[in-house]
Order: sequence, then structure tokens, then C-alpha cells
Amino acid sequence: MTVLTANTTSNATTSTDPSALVCPITGRTAPPATPPAPVTLTSPPAPAAAFTERYLLDPAVNADPYGYLNSLRDHDPVYWSAMHRAWLVTGHAQLMHCLRDPAVSAERVRPLMDAVPEGAREDAERAFAILSRWMVFNDAPQHRRLRQVFQEQFAARSIGRYRAFVERATRAMLARRAVPGRIGDLVADIARPLPALVFARWLGVPQAHGPSFWYWNARVGDLVLGAAQEEREYRTSLQSLVNLDDYLADLVQQRRADPKDDLISAVLAGGQIGKSVSEEEFVGMLTQMAFAGGETTSNLIVNAVLALLEHPEQLAAVREDPQLVSMAVEEAMRFDGPSKMSIRTAARDFDLDGRSVRAEERLFLVTAAANRDPARFADPDLFSVRRGSASHLGFGFGAHFCIGAAFARLVAGAVVDVLVREYPGLELLDRQQHTWQLSLLNRALTALPVRY
Repeated sequence: MTVLTANTTSNATTSTDPSALVCPITGRTAPPATPPAPVTLTSPPAPAAAFTERYLLDPAVNADPYGYLNSLRDHDPVYWSAMHRAWLVTGHAQLMHCLRDPAVSAERVRPLMDAVPEGAREDAERAFAILSRWMVFNDAPQHRRLRQVFQEQFAARSIGRYRAFVERATRAMLARRAVPGRIGDLVADIARPLPALVFARWLGVPQAHGPSFWYWNARVGDLVLGAAQEEREYRTSLQSLVNLDDYLADLVQQRRADPKDDLISAVLAGGQIGKSVSEEEFVGMLTQMAFAGGETTSNLIVNAVLALLEHPEQLAAVREDPQLVSMAVEEAMRFDGPSKMSIRTAARDFDLDGRSVRAEERLFLVTAAANRDPARFADPDLFSVRRGSASHLGFGFGAHFCIGAAFARLVAGAVVDVLVREYPGLELLDRQQHTWQLSLLNRALTALPVRY
């Protein structure tokens, strides 16, 4: 994704001592190799360790970001990064300010377009017109107008109608792929295919069309999340978005002629498509729903199960009291959620915590850091299923609160519930071999080896 040049200078301080050893995980200065000499009463206090900025896609930071993000937030919760050419907002209060302030814009299709190689530009015009209809890339009042046609169908009471189906699908998939005692990969066995299966069923995609549908979604993800780098990859991603749009436009026409028990039919029955929202906008938003329907929920399932298996006392608490399942899912969203940050742009000059943010400058809203802010959460680095607070920012806040939150909670809760109660032998394997996808935005394991 293209970075925007900013005029603000960096306020980072870096160590000038070439012998300083910086921990690759925490970003803090390592202790000396030998014990220090005893300090006398007349000795001056030791200077505080200097903060050293690190690249957020450094593999070590990507694998375990929290120590570094804690040190960044402690150093400056609103930090201008010359390295990333963006403001890194890591404090909970400061991030909440950004999510409330209309000066912080979600419109970021243009930077995506700017990143496309020249050779792929001719393919890009229609694809980026589709992206411009995604509600997550729109500000008020457009965002509100687009979102309201889906609001009722994504409400928790509407999603709840699918609870029995989700539970049946979870048990059926686990019965086929997770035989007790078998070694497997939780990502490939259940976390990735189950949300895709459930969302496709809800959207109304026939099972036979599933492979093409989810291939296109994966390639759209390469574009939106910045994984596409080469011209060939961009062309594939752009064409996949167009293919997805064409497919869903045809599906909408089918549902107009022959309604079913699915999301598309329900929204069409509401009577707003063609009035407050055009059919072209509706189809564009469906491509967003299709892309988002599996990714966040898959990562939430994996991260929640990983957190429970790495904290046996919390796993035991949930097994003893299944009512804690929903709290475990919320705590996983806070502790190690599926999204590390979102990217915004300043629509105009504004003040943020005493900093002057200029129009067009980028802001990285680092929810992974804000969700561990000790000013908001007691013992923030502790995973506790009894924390009892849903005030995390894992699903966002305000106008851009994740419209699919109820869906993600339902599917993730069903998987965690069945695994916790019906798989007493579930255990981690190769815990030192976990590989995290290299991404600024997502927090996603490539695999989670377990014994069921």
C-alpha cells in the first residue's frame, strides 16, 4: 500500500550507543552480561533506556508484537513514525478519539489505487470502483446510508436464528476432521472452512460454487491487505474482484426472481435496494461482506483456542463453567485479536493529544496496543476469561463498529464451546513452530498443530 509523504518530522529518540543490545521481542534494552557494580548513595540515577523504533513488519515484531507495542505506547501513544510515514496511535483514549472524530477519514481507496503497478492500471478502473462502494471505505453520510440496508439482518437477534445450524455444522465438521487422539491443524481442519461454509450458506451461495467463490475472495484479500506485490498478482486480484462482483450481481437477479431463506433475499425484501441504495452499490457491498465473512472469524477462532491452550487454568475455568465461553471469546478479541490495526487518513488538519495532524497524513490505529493499555485495562497482559469487560476495540467502535461482530461471535463461540466441552485431550503441538502471516493489519496463524 502506498505511503503518503508527510511534512511532520519524527519525534523518535534512538540509542546512539553502538553496544546497546535491543531485545528483538520487547524493543527494550537488554540487561548487561555481568551484574552492575553496587550503587552508592552518591551515584546519580541511571538514565532511562532510550526508545528505539522498529519496523512493524520486522518478522520478530510481527510474530510477537505486544512487547514492542507496549514500549511504543509507553513512549508516546501518538507517535509520528518517519519509518512508516504515519502516525502510530497506540493509546486507548487517543484511539477512541480518532474513531469519533470526523476529521479521521476511512476513505482509502485512492492509496490502494496508487499502489497498483503501471502495467496493471488498465485492469484497475472497474475493480476500484467496486471497492469505492465498500462501506468500510466511506465516511458519513455515505457510510450510514450504505450500512443501514444491512443493519437489521446483521443484528444479534437475526444472526441468532442460525445458531442451531452453526452448532450442527461445527459438530459435523469436527466429527470428520478432528477425531479424538488424531493430530491435525486447527486452521485447515475447522477455523478456515467452517466460517466460509456458514457464511456462504447465509449469503445464499450454492455449495457447488464454493471453490470459485472462496478463491476469488482470497485473491481480493491479497489486494486489500497488501499481499499482492507483483504486477501478475495485482492483475489476478483485480480480476478476481470483478469476477466476484459479476457472480454476486447474477445471484441478486436470481433472488429477485426466486427468493430463498438467505441474506440477499432478506435485504431485497426490505425494499430499500433501488431506492436509498442502488443495486450496483448493493452488489459492491456484498463483495465486502463476502471478503470479510470468513477472514476475521477464522483468525478469531484460532487465536481464542491458542490463548486457552496456552493458559491451562483459564481453559479449566471454561470447562468447569461453559457460560464463560462468550467471555473467553471477548477476552481473546482484546488479548490477541484477529486485527492488529486499521488505517485512516486525516481529512483536514486537527489536534490529537497535543499533536498537530495535517490533512492527508496517515494514521495507523493500532488496536492491538490500545487493547493492552494499562490506563484502560487492569493487568492488560494477563489473559483472563473472567475479565467481564467487552470494552475492547477489537471490533472497532462507533459508526465503523464491525457490522459482522454478531456473526463472528456466534461462529467462534460455537467452535470454542464444542472443543472445550467435547475434546478433553485437546493439546498444542510444536508450540515453538507457530508462523504468523506477515501483515500490518491481520493477526493470523498459518497453522495451529494440535492433538484432538
